[in-house]
Parts: sequence; structure tokens; C-alpha cells
Amino acid sequence: MNFKISLLLGFLVLGLFSCSGNQQGSEELETLPYFDLKGQMEQSLEGLEAAQVTKVSRINGEEITEEVKLSPEQWREELAVFFEADINKSSLVSAYDTQVKNEYLIHELYPDAKGYVKNITVSIINDEVHFITIKMSKENTFYSSVTNAEVYFNNVTKKIDHYAIETTQKIWFLKPNNIKIRGVLRF
Repeated sequence: MNFKISLLLGFLVLGLFSCSGNQQGSEELETLPYFDLKGQMEQSLEGLEAAQVTKVSRINGEEITEEVKLSPEQWREELAVFFEADINKSSLVSAYDTQVKNEYLIHELYPDAKGYVKNITVSIINDEVHFITIKMSKENTFYSSVTNAEVYFNNVTKKIDHYAIETTQKIWFLKPNNIKIRGVLRF
């Protein structure tokens, strides 16, 4: 059975049982309503400490390029934005419109829903994840932040091939800060 049919059947079953509610009030859900981003990233971190990374960091226009090897803890910190973007929480169960268009699985925050993850797009070909993009934004009276992140997977090794994360933060009365990190992995 191909991935799209499985996904649609899963949403149908979820819809039928969504009224049962979570009796314990836990943030964990028995059946995940959305793409398992956290699980995908956990799996993707395995073995990355062997990779040599060409990392380009740009902070407010000043760019630094370095060759590094990261420990598992450093990888978790480097890619933390993908873990933060996990939308499989009971409070968000009906906050996202989910669509499948060609090889793309798209979770888009409904305009009237509250959440800082605005969009997650996953490219899936032959049941393999090829890339994931996320868009997040937070805003209040004194602060705003916009983050765009993407991670691409190697078709052969199924490991992370390269990634990019860009965040712009603006605090009232201060200049905006722009941070962009790009990494290319070699095994």
C-alpha cells in the first residue's frame, strides 16, 4: 500500500476516534495526528558524530566558515529547531490543515488557530523522506521572531546531507538580529 493511501486511512481512523479525548491530559498522543517530525529527527541523529561538517554561520552579516565534527549532544542543539517544531501535542490536534499534494505532505496552521509553527512541508518519495521545511513565528507587543529551516536527506545513505536554519529576531527599540546557519555533511 503506498504512503498516501496509508496516510489518508490513518487520518480517517483518527477522525473517527478523535472525540474520545485524552483522559489523562498528557501531551503524548497514542496515535500521532501529524508527521512524526521528532521521531524522524531522532532517527536522523544516529551516526552523525562521524560526519565532517562544513558549517557556515552568518550573524548580522558577519560570516564564519569552519570544518567541525559534532557530538550527539551538539547535533541535538544544532538541530533543536526541528525538535521544537513538533506539532504532535494534544492541544494542537485540530490546529492544522493537512494536505497531500504529489510527493508533499503539508501541515498548515489554520488562520484562527494558535501556534508558532506555521507550516511543515515534507517531501516523501517511495516512502522515503527527502526533505523537510518548517516555518515558525512568534510575536507579542515587544518581540517578534521568524524562523525558516530545512533539512535534506541523502537518497543513498538516508542520513542528513545538508541543512539551513535562518532566524530573524526583533526586540522593540532594537535593530533586528539575523542568524543563518548552513551545514553540509561528509561521511
